[in-house]
Amino acid sequence: MLTLLTYPRNGTVFSLSPFCVKAALLLAYAGQTWTREDLNDPRKMPHRKLPVLRTPGGLVPDSSAILAWLEQQGTDFDAALGTRDRAQAHLLIRMAEDTLYFHVVRDRWDNDAVWPTIRDSYFHEIPALIRRPVTSSIRKSVHNGLMFQGTARFSDAERSQRLDQDLRAFAGLLKGQDFLFGAQISSADFSVASMLQAMGTTPVRTALVSRILDDTVLQPYVDRVFETVPLP
Repeated sequence: MLTLLTYPRNGTVFSLSPFCVKAALLLAYAGQTWTREDLNDPRKMPHRKLPVLRTPGGLVPDSSAILAWLEQQGTDFDAALGTRDRAQAHLLIRMAEDTLYFHVVRDRWDNDAVWPTIRDSYFHEIPALIRRPVTSSIRKSVHNGLMFQGTARFSDAERSQRLDQDLRAFAGLLKGQDFLFGAQISSADFSVASMLQAMGTTPVRTALVSRILDDTVLQPYVDRVFETVPLP
């Protein structure tokens, strides 16, 4: 039996983390028999983060490594794609996971209107008396990481403009077709849809949440991916 070590749910969403959602989609698509185990503290994990897949042969950390492990078991997530499309799928995954993701982090952790909800949701196991000082230190570390990465250096208007360009690019690829490469779902869809879903499910209705939910191309696409590969 495989066990996916994941962050807890975000309401009806499989996990707070889009990377955990992606890993779950991969497992479901591969037809594996698996179960979930929720963790809040990943510090004992190999990379000190989640998801991690517990297999008979040991732990497989990181959603990309989980994809590679499932491919070794015989699943071809991109069977319908040629060499050029596989290369483009890789680029779209990197765009989603190395660019879109940081807008999710910023909207949840570095947004004063959202932070109290995130703090009390993510860290509810910390006693209320000490929750604020403990989580303030964690939040500061996340902000410093966003500054180093670059997302937090832009003004709200600049950041919104840059993100809108990225989202319009994805919408342009999807217009008139079910998935990023046509009628067949692929590995890129699992990454992109997970990030878009995370953008639209932050537990406070921010401008970013509205941007996704009101998009007539992107939101139906997200729904389609999760209807095609349902998660428990």
